[in-house]
Amino acid sequence: MNFIDEIRKYLPVNEQEAVDRNVILDLIDVYGQKLLNRENSAVHISSSGFIVNQSLTKTLVIYHNIYKAWTWTGGHADGEPNLLNVALKEAMEETGTRQIKPLFEQPAVLDILSVPAHIKNGRYVNTHLHISVGYLLAADENQPIYIKADENSGVQWIMLRDLFEYCAEPEMAGVYRKLLNRLEKCSLC
Repeated sequence: MNFIDEIRKYLPVNEQEAVDRNVILDLIDVYGQKLLNRENSAVHISSSGFIVNQSLTKTLVIYHNIYKAWTWTGGHADGEPNLLNVALKEAMEETGTRQIKPLFEQPAVLDILSVPAHIKNGRYVNTHLHISVGYLLAADENQPIYIKADENSGVQWIMLRDLFEYCAEPEMAGVYRKLLNRLEKCSLC
């Protein structure tokens, strides 16, 4: 599905998502497909995957070199309008895990996140916004995992109950709470 249709059809789970969704739709009206490229240096789309094991008790996290934090996988759309494909590709690249599947085809969370200025590949990247579209993904925790040294310096499975002990980015705590709520509803089905 096209990213614009996904965002239009997305049902916000709280006031923050409702407000962010409306802002995102306004940004789509202004920028359209240009949001898919990071050359739009003020705001662009990223897609992430919250990877859980088959029993929904653990999540696979990476230690992100730029953010200096344990976090979920994800990356820029870089022109790709199918954001689920982006989330799956990034999850595989950043963890080395090859067999990852979506728990649902639809996004699980929708956020506008601030990205601080940083240096990437020797170049300055200005402070900007990510339109963050997140998916719930699943993988077998017995698969091999690998570090992607240019992006992360750690990959590991952690217990979901320990997630907030690893979360060093305050703005991500709310995103993770929404994901855990979605997972809880999923396990009740």
